[in-house]
Amino acid sequence: MDFVSHALWGGVSFGRKNSVRFMMAAGISIAPDILTEGLFMVLYLLNIGGMPGWENGHPNITDYPMFAQNLYNVTHSLIVFTVTFGLLWGLFRRPVLILGAWGLHVLIDIPTHSLALFPTPFLWPASDFKINGIGWDHPMILITDALLLIVTYALWLFHRVTHRRATP
Repeated sequence: MDFVSHALWGGVSFGRKNSVRFMMAAGISIAPDILTEGLFMVLYLLNIGGMPGWENGHPNITDYPMFAQNLYNVTHSLIVFTVTFGLLWGLFRRPVLILGAWGLHVLIDIPTHSLALFPTPFLWPASDFKINGIGWDHPMILITDALLLIVTYALWLFHRVTHRRATP
């Protein structure tokens, strides 16, 4: 999925309490892509690390150096997410629910990434299995995502407005 959609889904799913939590959830939701593709782009522009260019379109993950592929695996793994979530739960003695935005990012990516472009390694490191989804740039996915976001935000805003009126 694209950065904007990830941010909007993360924000509405895990940051509805206030604007600060919304921005934190949105940031956590896009972090897996910022930490990978964003970093890859910066390294490419600085000519560091042997990053592939975009001259022939978006490079696939297999075109990147192994350290970059491993970083993508870590940030897009439900296993790594679950272990991290559990460790933080133990550390803080309560679940850090806002981290769910990271898990949601991975769940959204599984069906919206094809094997041709950044397939989601959601079972890494236990398995290299990946699902051949429909690319997020396909019109069917883009339209469906936009409509679902519109409906979700409309319902959220409607709930906020009606809840405020009902509260004395």
